[in-house]
Amino acid sequence: MADTKTAPAAGSRTRTPLFLILAICLAPVILALLAYYVPGLGLRPSGSTNNGNLVNPQRSLPAASALDLKTRDGQPFDLRSLAGKWILVSAGPGACPETCVTKLFILRNSQASQGKEVNRMKRVWLVTDDAPVPDQIEKAYGDTIILRADPARLAAYLTPNTPIQDASNTLAQFMWIIDPLGNLMMQYPRNIDPISVRSDLQKLLRNSHIG
Repeated sequence: MADTKTAPAAGSRTRTPLFLILAICLAPVILALLAYYVPGLGLRPSGSTNNGNLVNPQRSLPAASALDLKTRDGQPFDLRSLAGKWILVSAGPGACPETCVTKLFILRNSQASQGKEVNRMKRVWLVTDDAPVPDQIEKAYGDTIILRADPARLAAYLTPNTPIQDASNTLAQFMWIIDPLGNLMMQYPRNIDPISVRSDLQKLLRNSHIG
């Protein structure tokens, strides 16, 4: 009888170390998620190590009808269909002047430099007018998803408070990163050092377990 009464207590003592080990293993992951998605808790370090500008507050991808994106053959496209991937975004006119080419180049090389993590990302170029895309751009960046976008609708999401008449020009000044959960979370000026974008992307992929 004595052995029967003490068995539950012994079993409880046996499980306690397992629960402690599990809690210790999960704590960093939980804290990292809270720091990233709930900045108001004050868990982020005061000194930022990212080179781009964090979008604060983060903005979720709007419905497809709000952006009204079209493929090159005129079919509607929903950016939310890329959920689960890190989306590297550029925007600009179809003629794609040198500044536009530079942005496409930075994003392509930033992705290519990530080695085995390369498939965790997609690149998107949002063309903000009806101008044809030059053949050389098509050939050089054929693996980039090219979509037509209304600049006013696009600016409402990517660069809020931009006057409608300035939408196209403002969009052409930046690049963005959208996380796998569909949150717009990082913005870069077009003249940023390419190594800075590559470095930020490497950190995001290394520290994130999503996407």
